[in-house]
Amino acid sequence: MVQRDKQENDEVLKESVTYLENKGFENIKADIEGYETPKSYNKKGSDVSITPDIVAERAGVKHYFEVSLKSDRTNLLKSKWRFLDVLTRMRNERFKIITRRGHYKFTNEMLEHLNMDKKLIKL
Repeated sequence: MVQRDKQENDEVLKESVTYLENKGFENIKADIEGYETPKSYNKKGSDVSITPDIVAERAGVKHYFEVSLKSDRTNLLKSKWRFLDVLTRMRNERFKIITRRGHYKFTNEMLEHLNMDKKLIKL
């Protein structure tokens, strides 16, 4: 999610965190009240900052989660997903996308544009 959309969709983030807790994830960091904020990555020479929606661990492996909701800022979202995908592959970690009903088509189109083959977590 883009930072502007996070404020509007706190409920979806909370639902996603609850889902991950039920699936056995630990050390969950999310940009919502009651949780530690995940580490941000700043683009050199610019004021763009990338913060994953949720970061959690399971079986000693770090997982980065992005909540995919329809957005009009697709270019910013694409660059964020591409960066997180490359970062996790470099570090041998996992990057997954969480979406919900009504947003499947948008998410699949975004992944198709990025040539990313991801299995979606559907809430």
